[in-house]
Amino acid sequence: MPRLVPLLISLIGLLLFAAPVHAAARPPWGTGESRGEDLVISLVTFSPGDDVASWWGHGSLVVEDTRLGKQRLYNYGMFSFDSTMLSRYAMGRLEFWVDEASVAGTYRHYEALDRDVRVQVLNLTPEQRLLIGSLLADNVLPENREYLYHHYDDNCVTRLRDMIDRAIGGQLRQSDRAPARMTLREHTRRYTAVSPPMSVLLDFLMNDEIDRPITRWEEAFLPDELERQVAALQVERPDGQKVPLLEKGWTYFKSDRPAVPEEPPRYAPWMLALGLAVGASAVGLMAWGRRGSRWPRVLLGLEHVVLGLVFGLPGTALFVMWLVTNHTVTYRNENLFLANPATLLLVPLGIQLAWGSVKVRARLRVLWYGLAGLGGLGLVLKVLPLFNQDNWRLIALLLPISVGFAGAFLLDRARTPATLRQPGEQSLSSSLKTP
Repeated sequence: MPRLVPLLISLIGLLLFAAPVHAAARPPWGTGESRGEDLVISLVTFSPGDDVASWWGHGSLVVEDTRLGKQRLYNYGMFSFDSTMLSRYAMGRLEFWVDEASVAGTYRHYEALDRDVRVQVLNLTPEQRLLIGSLLADNVLPENREYLYHHYDDNCVTRLRDMIDRAIGGQLRQSDRAPARMTLREHTRRYTAVSPPMSVLLDFLMNDEIDRPITRWEEAFLPDELERQVAALQVERPDGQKVPLLEKGWTYFKSDRPAVPEEPPRYAPWMLALGLAVGASAVGLMAWGRRGSRWPRVLLGLEHVVLGLVFGLPGTALFVMWLVTNHTVTYRNENLFLANPATLLLVPLGIQLAWGSVKVRARLRVLWYGLAGLGGLGLVLKVLPLFNQDNWRLIALLLPISVGFAGAFLLDRARTPATLRQPGEQSLSSSLKTP
């Protein structure tokens, strides 16, 4: 999968990699020793795991020569943790590769992680089995094994999908031209539902590239979706006979983890409630400050610092990813109307406000007016077809916050001299009139 965002944070990626076991020699299906009728080709699906990189599940192909007693698992999810890994991922230029592994060892590895191991034996002709075996044996050669990862377009599962489709003469792709049951964003949201904060972060980072209608072929970037499609497909043999692509299926290990939800979670009402509460808190603190206590000022300052970190850092990262990286799913992201590098200014300005600065209030008022105006502009532009990003959840969260804080500083302009200041401080309104 190349150029994803899927994501910011260092562990974003989609694959769990089983420990590789390099063979000393090429397998018999790579040297011409194997006969097609003796080969068994299996698609193996591993269910999601605990860490971000494994939330999407994983898939591999297994080749077994029953006559020669040889078998290997091919894993397209390999990458290295080295000093350049994070920088390459951050730039959207992370290389993955395919490697060979022990079948039994890999299955035990996933069992130890409490992840499903489901096996589908493919109903292929001898010639088709030989083709897949030969392609896999060639793919693991040093000169062929690397590829540029993309979360949705080129990953550990799309590579398997493409190879199976090639073996059966394009029939999988032909059958997958039907519309998918949901968009890439909706699939992403349901697979990341295990962690609502991370789910919202990924939702924030990705643009309308993942909101367009897709086909079932594109939907098969997910291991579970490819597994479903293989189980349902009827293929036509050279003699014209229609047969199931799935010869038989079985489960090596069944996890007791909850299944991935079939629909994305409905966060919008909760996000709207949170946005309204945070926006209202600013108005409440500003009103409380009329009584002359220093605590409203301190709390309001701390609230600015938190908002600057929670929304300003992702907004700045999103802006940088648009400008200098290959993560195309971050480009021209409408969420920059809601949070951007200017939002990060809330951190130093909030510290000054908590410390007791009077002049900083004028700067914060201008900043919040600007952020609320940008957020409102982003909402108004939704009437245009060009602005069709599915970011209503983020609007529900962030726009009420910006409007609430802008309203609080509008209230501050008319406040009494004692508002949000220690005894002896000037009021904001009087300080603005002082040369």
